[in-house]
Amino acid sequence: MHQDMAEDESRSLEFTSTWIVAAVCSIIVLVSFAAERGLHRLGKLLLHKSQDALFEALQKLKEELMLLGFISLLLTVTQGPITKICIPDDAASHMLPCKMPTSHVSESYHRRYPPQTVNGIGKRLLLESSTGQHCAQGKVPLLSLEALHHLHIFIFVLAVVHVIFCCTTMVLGGAKIRQWKKWEDSIRNEPISRRNESVPELAERKETLHWRKSAIVSWMMSFFKQFYGSVTKSDYITLREGFIAAHCASNPKFDFHNYMMRTLEVDFKKVVGISWYLWLFVVFFLLLDVEGWHTYFWLAFLPLILLLLVGAKLEHIITRLAQEVDEEKAKGHEARVKPSDEHFWFRRPSIVLYLIHFILFQNSFEIAFFFWIWSTYGFNSCIMEKLGYIIPRLLMGALVQVLCSYSTLPLYVIVTQMGSMFKEGMFHQHVHQSILGWAHGHSNE
Repeated sequence: MHQDMAEDESRSLEFTSTWIVAAVCSIIVLVSFAAERGLHRLGKLLLHKSQDALFEALQKLKEELMLLGFISLLLTVTQGPITKICIPDDAASHMLPCKMPTSHVSESYHRRYPPQTVNGIGKRLLLESSTGQHCAQGKVPLLSLEALHHLHIFIFVLAVVHVIFCCTTMVLGGAKIRQWKKWEDSIRNEPISRRNESVPELAERKETLHWRKSAIVSWMMSFFKQFYGSVTKSDYITLREGFIAAHCASNPKFDFHNYMMRTLEVDFKKVVGISWYLWLFVVFFLLLDVEGWHTYFWLAFLPLILLLLVGAKLEHIITRLAQEVDEEKAKGHEARVKPSDEHFWFRRPSIVLYLIHFILFQNSFEIAFFFWIWSTYGFNSCIMEKLGYIIPRLLMGALVQVLCSYSTLPLYVIVTQMGSMFKEGMFHQHVHQSILGWAHGHSNE
């Protein structure tokens, strides 16, 4: 009976009913075609609504799906040659995620998969590739067919979770930023004379707390400020006035809020993808998953630490700008924020976006890895580790997602406008393309 079941499971297309093959193939094609048409219609809808930045983000998502398809094809095509590569069991017994029940890996393989007599060349090759029987005594396959299949699934799960987390963060962060719209409307409807009179009063971070001149105290206050009211109305008005004075002084009614939303859409297309260096981090993290090291527990602290550091830095920049406004006021000069790259790490505001990208990816990796292990090997798997390690990882993952959505991302959107240069979203897409075309035409002359 067991032999009959094994034969059924290993039956090739030569001995599979044609109606089964046709039905499965039809379902796969229909689902794939429906997904492709859905993305195509979504793209047309975004273009119809002039959401050019989101359309480019959708194109980036399609590129990621194409990359996943290529990875899937590559793993499928090369699984035969990979499983036929044999290495000494001593090399395969080091840096294991779980302890082997015996000291010899090859013995465990041959004990788990005893020699079987199976009719048919196809069945024999499949059995050998999955059990390692083609390897000589003392050697094991480089990667079993089962392990290769699990790795295939993990890469797909990681990419999907990353896209979901990025979209969730951008949607929630965008909802938070839209709450500032009422501040923008009230400012633009206010007479310019009253608006100018109110600006010097907005440096409340400095005027009410003179002891913030201490660097340590200032950083501590900035660290805790990101957890509550990360951006107040006075902060918004002060930064808005500074930006308009520096980049569009001739248009005091410039829609600063609309500009920030456009820059958020532009940044989204950069964050939603998985860059090559992030794939290198995946390889590095998988390498460190060694039994007893508790690697993924310690790595769970990395996105949280980086996120808190980025949030504190952005809050500290607002405090520094407020201090400069107060100093200018004390000298009798015009009290207004002066945007400058000097306040940012290495004079590059764009570094903050790279850090947020890495934070979101690392958090996605943690959550994707957890659910992949749970669904593949079960909750009691040795890779899952003890409950005392699992709960903190999940809590930190949830905290990073919420804090990044409602605090750090809105902070990033408004504070990075205080660089020396304005961002790509300064102009609408058609104006931006026209300027680029004009510049390219003059460069060729």
